[in-house]
Amino acid sequence: MSKRLGAEFFGTFWLVFGGCGSAIFAAAYPQLGIGFAGVALAFGLTVLTMAYAVGHISGGHFNPAVTLGLFAGGRFPGRDVVPYVVVQVVGAIAAGAVLYVIASGKAGFDASAGFAANGYGAHSPGGYSLAAAMLAELVLTAFFLIVIHGVTDQRAPAGFAPLAIGLALTLIHLISIPITNTSVNPARSTGVAIFQGTWALQQLWVFWLVPLAGGISGGLIYRWLLENRTVRAA
Repeated sequence: MSKRLGAEFFGTFWLVFGGCGSAIFAAAYPQLGIGFAGVALAFGLTVLTMAYAVGHISGGHFNPAVTLGLFAGGRFPGRDVVPYVVVQVVGAIAAGAVLYVIASGKAGFDASAGFAANGYGAHSPGGYSLAAAMLAELVLTAFFLIVIHGVTDQRAPAGFAPLAIGLALTLIHLISIPITNTSVNPARSTGVAIFQGTWALQQLWVFWLVPLAGGISGGLIYRWLLENRTVRAA
């Protein structure tokens, strides 16, 4: 278990460091910024690379919504849910801390300006309402879990799961960065909200409640509608 938790720590750290780091440092870099598409690709690449690197050790969740969704889908034992979620959050906060230290090295840095945090209303990149943000996060997290269940099914082609999951996360970000800055991952949201320190913490409940509900929904949808009735727990 210690090695599995270590893998989840490093995987979640890399996701937040790479994904949020691209948003903080490179998205609007003068003249050569990577923009929304670049940030979306960065998030997808973090999951793809770490899923190949450590997925065979821990399963490559890197996300409490994924862990809970896999449990709901009968693919993950309940006794391991809490340890996985705790270490994912710790990994995300550690990455947020490193990003904060690096970002503080630039004159005029102000984490309260955003720090890649998720938000709705006045803090949505596109000004989307709470209801719109909740619906987007619910639907996208549910479909993310459907993809994860499908590509890791024993009947799916072997070896391609990390690629499909990484591309799915890229697509999710392409859709929803303008809506919420894209969470679908409570650990990712927490890791930067703590350092943003104001409105991001006040709105953080949405990015725990809704992705977890979406993850559970996706797991149940795959289990009940797409899989055989007999499901072997992982």
